[in-house]
Order: sequence, then structure tokens, then C-alpha cells
Amino acid sequence: MSTNPIPVTVLTGYLGAGKTTLLNRILTHEHGRKVAVIVNEFGEVGIDHQLVVNTDEEIFEMNNGCICCTVRGDLIRMIDNLMKRRDRFDHLVIETTGLADPAPVIQTFFMDDAVKEKTMLDAVVTVVDAKHIAQHWDADEALEQIAFADVILLNKQDLVSEAEMAALEQRIRGLNALAKVYRTQNSELPMEALLGVKAFDLARALAVDPGFLEEEAHEHDETVGTVAIVVPGAVDGGKLETWMKGLLQTQGPDIFRMKGILNLAGEEARFVFQGVHMMFDGKRDRPWGEDEVRGNQLVFIGRNLDGAALKAGFLGCLR
Repeated sequence: MSTNPIPVTVLTGYLGAGKTTLLNRILTHEHGRKVAVIVNEFGEVGIDHQLVVNTDEEIFEMNNGCICCTVRGDLIRMIDNLMKRRDRFDHLVIETTGLADPAPVIQTFFMDDAVKEKTMLDAVVTVVDAKHIAQHWDADEALEQIAFADVILLNKQDLVSEAEMAALEQRIRGLNALAKVYRTQNSELPMEALLGVKAFDLARALAVDPGFLEEEAHEHDETVGTVAIVVPGAVDGGKLETWMKGLLQTQGPDIFRMKGILNLAGEEARFVFQGVHMMFDGKRDRPWGEDEVRGNQLVFIGRNLDGAALKAGFLGCLR
């Protein structure tokens, strides 16, 4: 049995956005992966019943080799039960309810040591209804689903004009400058853009948009937005820990996502981190390359963030 962590995709989106269609595509597509799927309620999701082989328990055997579960029980327990069948799948997809803040699901992968050891958060994928999202801008859940995302599908593009789609995409990028944004119809997107994208790594985001971190902060007229910090120098690990603890205690509820690549003093490897609200997880990554400029890249996505204060706080961690 493999001991490599299972990559996890969290699938979210407001009611009617098209995430069930996307989930069915993942289940039926010949993408070469053995996928396990955890959904909220099997009956509500409307997965094609022709796929079901055995429905006598919470974990359903699918006739295309996939496994499907319902979250009637605790998510951590469900993941633990799935891991008993670890040899049966190599990717896990978790679908949240349309009205849900995705944070509690994402935090599961930071809070529980057993889950952290066995899984790796690959990406948060959010499906946005391009036709109807304007009716939901006042709903915190809709904003949070976009702010938490690593990959965003602007779905139902066939139902809106090019001008409307361009304006929507601009607003989405104002809320979340880090996410990869795709325009879709019927939730059609190549599986390689959804599964195994390793959206954690800032380097991959920079490959998509090399200039997005050049600005120190992304300003707009919404309360939710992105603050990016790019500075040279070496980071004092002790100062970083003290600053990060204070930051999470005071601003944790307003920080939806954060991630970064840091140059820790005295370390030959990059230090990569990500966080959700008051949860923080960091680890040593690959060694710095010989031709690679050592430096620090941080991104914060959240509500009412003070870019100048965040940068000043981080600069205080440098040696």
C-alpha cells in the first residue's frame, strides 16, 4: 500500500452554479485516476445512479472504479474510513454544499494530524454562475467561496455577453488575484486543470501570471481582496513565529487564505506555508536552486486587510 499523501480537491460553488455537473464529469471522465468522492448527501447531489454498484453503506462502490461517500458523519472519520481502502484510489474530491463556507472543510487538512499525514490539499475549485452571481454578491458565502479558491470556473459563459463576462472576470480577480480563472460552459474543463494542479505552489501561479505579485497590494472597492508581499532578505524563524501567531490571533477570522515561499536564515531549503483563518501549516521544501534568487513571496486573501501593516510586520521578521 502506498504511503504517499493523497491529493485532495475541495469542490465548492453557490447553489445552481454547476458543481454537480462538474462532479459528474470527474466521476465519468477517463482521466487515468482512481478517484474517491465525498459528497454532502448522495440523494441531493443527483449523481447518475447508473454509476452506483453498492449503496448499502456510506461508502459507495462505483462501476467505473471510483468510490463515492456521503458526509452524514464526521469528515475526519469519513477520511479515516476511506484510508482503509487506500489502495483503491489515488485522488480525493470533497464536494461542499452550495450554501457552505468552505473554510471548515479546508481547515480539516490543517487541524487533524492523521489527516495531515495521509492527505495533501491540492486545490480548492469554485464554480461561479456567471449568469446569476450578481444576485449573490451580498451573500458572504459566495464571496468566501471565491476568495478561498485556487481554481475558479466562470460557468454558463454562453448565457452572458462578452462585456458582462469581462467585467465579472475583473471583479473576480479583484477578490482573488491568485486563483486561476477559466471561462466554461456546462462545467467543461480539462481534468489536468482540476486534478493534480498543486495549486499550493506559488511558483506555478507565477508561471500562469508572472506579474501578479509585482504590486505590493491589489486595491479595489470591495472589502475582500488580495495583499501580495515580495521582498528580498533572510527571515528570522523565531521572529516569524512570533509575528505569525500574533497575526492569526488578531486577524485570523479575516484571513481566508494565505500562502508563501520564504527564505529562512541558515536554511538551504525553501520554506513553504499555507493557512486558512487561524490555521497555519509550514514545511521545508526543495533546496534553493543555484541560479535561483532567494527571497520571500507571500499572498494574503481576506477581508479588510491592511497591506501596509502586513508588509511592515513581515519586514520586522527579517534579519
